[in-house]
Amino acid sequence: MRTAVLAALAATLMGCAGAGATDRTIRTEKATLRVTTVAGGLEHPWGMAFLPGGGMLVTERPGRLRLVSAAGAVSEPIAGVPKVDARGQGGLLDVALDPDFGRNRLVYLSFSEPGEGGNSTAVARGTLSDDARSLRDVKVIFSQKPKVQSRLHFGSRLVFDRAGNLFVTLGERSEPQFRTRAQDLDSHFGKVVRIRPDGSVPKDNPFVGKAGALPEIWSYGHRNMQGAALNPATGALWTSEHGPRGGDEINVPQPGKNYGWPVVSYGVNYDGTPVGTGQQKAPGMEDPIYQWTPVIAASGMAFYTADAVPGWKGNLFNGGLVCRCVVRLELDGTRVTHEERLLGELGQRIRDVRQGPDGALYLLTDESRGELLRVAPAGRG
Repeated sequence: MRTAVLAALAATLMGCAGAGATDRTIRTEKATLRVTTVAGGLEHPWGMAFLPGGGMLVTERPGRLRLVSAAGAVSEPIAGVPKVDARGQGGLLDVALDPDFGRNRLVYLSFSEPGEGGNSTAVARGTLSDDARSLRDVKVIFSQKPKVQSRLHFGSRLVFDRAGNLFVTLGERSEPQFRTRAQDLDSHFGKVVRIRPDGSVPKDNPFVGKAGALPEIWSYGHRNMQGAALNPATGALWTSEHGPRGGDEINVPQPGKNYGWPVVSYGVNYDGTPVGTGQQKAPGMEDPIYQWTPVIAASGMAFYTADAVPGWKGNLFNGGLVCRCVVRLELDGTRVTHEERLLGELGQRIRDVRQGPDGALYLLTDESRGELLRVAPAGRG
């Protein structure tokens, strides 16, 4: 009887940590790492944001926002999250805290918004209650135009710049009848947009006052950007986007510039036919600073600034869904000088990558029983 009780208790504890809880030591070029599960049992987690008092907010694609404590306890779903269209690649996507969160407790969410004509990527913000159980006064501050019938390529990452503007990365909705609009300035498809925290348009956006152009647009000609981060050395936005069969890209989007999709690409269509002109470059279109062929299916992105792994300082990390790895890039300005692929031993799709306040890397695995993982030097707590 005692054995049965202990077995049942062990099973319960494992269930709390999530199936396949991880505790592994892995050797890499710069450090021997310990990878541990902070929390498990998350259904396709997508984005995370660290709270100043400890713990973090984590989104689950079906439409749930959770509080995960520093000890790994996962809360019940936080009330007040907008309704999402959780089909295909859609659902509740990224989460970000207002730069002045300590005073105003504002939280921003990107999600696939259902509506007349189909769906599109939207951004909402609301006030997190003191007990972190609900969002109040939730309001949609941006909605991608137009809405269409597609379950693919929503983007999207949320990144605040140093001036308090909010960058939102947007997919071009994938289908052949939609993707060409990544080149059109009268739609938000395949764009980086920049808005103020209340959804208004910064006066210095590049297309403000231009006839036929949406004023939120920062850059265009993108495919499906699911990674974005602010470079701590320069303050510039960096993004990673999915190519088709080949041609995942890293870009440093500049205001008003055209990044080529779907006219040029380093990849080909999934059926092997050429993309657009069949060329990799064209006049007036910006080349990526780095590309992957075959693709890694680039997702979350983070710059490393901590001291826990000195050899990582200034490096850029990208999650990979297809490579089931984290890619570490050494940089010289905007030039990539070295690449290392990490944590392939785990065999998990890496959806998001963030540096934690403790100097560790935190990862979300895009699985039906997804995990929040902590990556730190072996021997450290």
